[in-house]
Amino acid sequence: MKYMLIMNTPSGGPYQIARWPQQDIKAHIGFMMNFAKKLTESGELVAAEGLSGPDQAKRVRAGKDGKPITDGVFPESKEFLAGFWIVDVESPERAYQIAAEASAAPGPGGVPLNMDIEVRQVPSGPPIDTP
Repeated sequence: MKYMLIMNTPSGGPYQIARWPQQDIKAHIGFMMNFAKKLTESGELVAAEGLSGPDQAKRVRAGKDGKPITDGVFPESKEFLAGFWIVDVESPERAYQIAAEASAAPGPGGVPLNMDIEVRQVPSGPPIDTP
C-alpha cells in the first residue's frame, strides 16, 4: 500500500529554520538525509521532496478560454506544505511509524519538533464500484 506523508511547517514562518543556530540546521538536514537513506535501503521510499515556501507559490485555474489564471503568492500563511514522502509499506501502521519518526526531526537545541505529519493512502486505482 502506498501512503503520502505530508509535512507542514509549524507556525513561525516558512524559513524559520534559517534563524536556527548552524549546528541545529546541520543536525536537522542530517536527520532528513539519514531518514531518506534508511527508507531507501528498506525499499519503502517511493519519492520524497522538499518544497519552496509560500512566497513562491501560485494557485492556478483555467480561465473560460482555457488559459491559466494565477493567484498568489501567499506569504501570510501560518502553515504551509514543506515537503512530502511517498512510501510503499505493508500496513497503515507502518506508515504511521514512519510518520512518527519524521515528526521527531530535531529542531533548535536538538529538541524533537514533533510536527504533525498527515498520512493519506494513495489508492492504486478508482474505487471498485465506479461505473
